[in-house]
Amino acid sequence: MFRLSRLLPAAVAGLLAVGLAPAHAQAQPEAQQPAYAPTMLVLDGSGSMKQADATGTKMDAAKSALRRFIGSAPAQAEVGLTVYGTRTGSSDAEKAQGCQDVQVLSPPKTIDKPALTAAVDGIQPSGYTPIGTALRTAAAELPQTGPRAIVLVSDGEDTCAPPDPCEVARELTAQGAKVVVHAVGFDVDAKSREQLTCIAQVTGGTYSDAPDGKTLERILPRVSATALRTYEPAGTPITGAASWDTAPVAASGQHLDTLGQKETRYYAVDVPQGATAYFSGTISFPRLPGVDRLDDINSLQLRVYGAGGEDCHAFLAEQATMSSDGVALTIAKAWDGATEPKKGSGSTDNCRGGGRYYFALTWDRVSAQVPERLPVELLVGVEPAVTDGGSKAVLPTTAFTEPTGAGTPVVGGGSFNVAAPLTGSGRYTDTLQRGEYVFYRVKLGWGQGLAYRVHFGQAGGSGVDNISNIATTAYNPYRAEIDSDTTVFTGSGGVLPAQDAIATAPVRYHNREADNSTVRTQAVAGWYYIAVKLGATFDEGDNVPVPVTLDLTVSGTPERGPDYTTPSGGVFGDQPTETAEPTPVAATTGEGTPVWPFWLGGAAVVVVAAIIVLAVRGRRT
Repeated sequence: MFRLSRLLPAAVAGLLAVGLAPAHAQAQPEAQQPAYAPTMLVLDGSGSMKQADATGTKMDAAKSALRRFIGSAPAQAEVGLTVYGTRTGSSDAEKAQGCQDVQVLSPPKTIDKPALTAAVDGIQPSGYTPIGTALRTAAAELPQTGPRAIVLVSDGEDTCAPPDPCEVARELTAQGAKVVVHAVGFDVDAKSREQLTCIAQVTGGTYSDAPDGKTLERILPRVSATALRTYEPAGTPITGAASWDTAPVAASGQHLDTLGQKETRYYAVDVPQGATAYFSGTISFPRLPGVDRLDDINSLQLRVYGAGGEDCHAFLAEQATMSSDGVALTIAKAWDGATEPKKGSGSTDNCRGGGRYYFALTWDRVSAQVPERLPVELLVGVEPAVTDGGSKAVLPTTAFTEPTGAGTPVVGGGSFNVAAPLTGSGRYTDTLQRGEYVFYRVKLGWGQGLAYRVHFGQAGGSGVDNISNIATTAYNPYRAEIDSDTTVFTGSGGVLPAQDAIATAPVRYHNREADNSTVRTQAVAGWYYIAVKLGATFDEGDNVPVPVTLDLTVSGTPERGPDYTTPSGGVFGDQPTETAEPTPVAATTGEGTPVWPFWLGGAAVVVVAAIIVLAVRGRRT
């Protein structure tokens, strides 16, 4: 399902914008809070940075780019600065000392913009290029758990190996360390580019080419911003099998595997008689510069099999264009085969009734330049059979009511697993960096629904260079898309959707059987997700932060919901499914007035794949 807002003037149609790159870590959705990934900037201070650039030296350009990023960085961001090659010369006699010349000018902490800017201003290039040692030093200063990132800027290859920088990068991904490195090559040759690209790809980061200082000033703030609020794959480790008969059994909950290009992996799920199974897979694609739009498409396929590998003829395919914008692609299936009785005793129909089913996930279409393997999140849910599903009436979608007041500040999560909770009807405010996807979540109990709109404030210039893609998508607890909208943003403000709000019907068990297919995804109580994208500017735009306001309505009288035949640990392994008396949670408007209580829910996290193609038109199919 996809909605496209009316485009801005024709002169801007066809321009493309970019998104947010992933980082990797494991976390539990309920335990984490939205945050920025601690990030260490690592700057080349070797003697070659004294070379001339168009408007001064390379170092002058690098300092200007860093100042620009520091000035626009979120106040909550944790940013540090490491530099190498500044305390010795570059003579042979000084090499031993120069290859150990790495300084941490500021550890990664809540950003002190004046102090960090002063540290940048004081850098004087002079010596060697110990990239491998600098990466080890920078990584040691970062926290040892959670999302972490390094942004490396170098104008050449390592002149001090060992340690080899690419081997150091492999160290950073080993034993669960998973530090993502984004590398920027500043006027580099082919050999240096190859080394820096290896560093980035090994860690799941990105490589960007900056042939001159002007380009560096444009690229570095974008790369640094994407390192701050990052995507985190999460879940209990699992390894899918190459065939159904060796597939691991996946219990209810969130799992984490990897998937290779063109690879199919099988997972088994035990589904009792009368139960409904939910299975979804999510891959976040790295942000990659310079990928041809015609070779920038990825797709996932999902198939279901019964006992003995019998094909249940349940096939889904989801596709994401402009994958190099950092989009994340989700495919989700609600499997109701076990709710149907077998046709009779001795029936050989293995796609009906309770039993073990197999879900096969395939990375089918592959875009250019993506890594050979990527993390894949798997969300598994088993909903018990019901004795009474409640009312079969499908209620109208939630009416949107525009809130008043200045709004409640929130910090959207940079990944599905740290989506910021919104506590009910009201106005919420955030600030997005160019090139970010952020995620929010709303808990809906049985009988409740939501409606929302997103406002983007005025920020930056309004010329062609300042055009960005903006998008929003709503997802249900098992990551099926409910609705989405996208358009272009020129810096002068915008709203999504431009007309009617994105809205759900009040959640009811029997919505899954509705004649209106648009409400069938609103049949499970729990966390519903809102994803918001602010793309980077098309060319040399201002790339300044943009204030965002999310206006939300949560309404509907909480209902008891269905009566399940058996208790469980929760549909998604998160909390009990019993629907006794709900526990109210106070929600507020933007002015702090209590409005709706709401309760219950599952866990799950969502992902957005908001896209524009040519005439700023996009879709996920």
